[in-house]
Amino acid sequence: MKAQRVSLWLVAAMVFLWSVRARGLRRCLISMDIHPVEETFQEIKKTIQAKDTFQNVTILSTSETLHSIKPSDVCCMTKNLLAFYVDRVFKDHQELDPQILRKISSIANSFLYMHKALQRCQAQRQCHCREAATNATRIIHDNYDQLEVRSAAIKSLGELDVLLAWIDKNHQGTLAA
Repeated sequence: MKAQRVSLWLVAAMVFLWSVRARGLRRCLISMDIHPVEETFQEIKKTIQAKDTFQNVTILSTSETLHSIKPSDVCCMTKNLLAFYVDRVFKDHQELDPQILRKISSIANSFLYMHKALQRCQAQRQCHCREAATNATRIIHDNYDQLEVRSAAIKSLGELDVLLAWIDKNHQGTLAA
């Protein structure tokens, strides 16, 4: 009987520690409300997507790249995707319309803020990058590299709704924390 109690206590302790760790990782993810970013994108979505000449090609939504990410890889994948957009997409895009450019700059600044927060988490060893996240990131970069730079940037900007929906889904309860 005593052995059963000890076993039950050990199982309960393991479940508790795992749930604390999982909540700790999720708390690390995003500490801002992403809905204003979604609203800003919705204001320019039609204009951006109208410039996309490769309607049958995708960068983010191919081969279940984002949908196959496990919860333990969400932090790393989010950080990698934000870095991808900050370091490549926003820099490669050349916008002539000042109103659209302002909105894209606003989104880029939000991404930069979130990326820096996730870099701090990674520095504190709370955001681990495993092989699955690294491979998924590589697939996205490869998809981007298959197009001419300007076309790839337009395509990626047009797919921001895919990324924002994925972030919203995977960071429920962590936004604006």
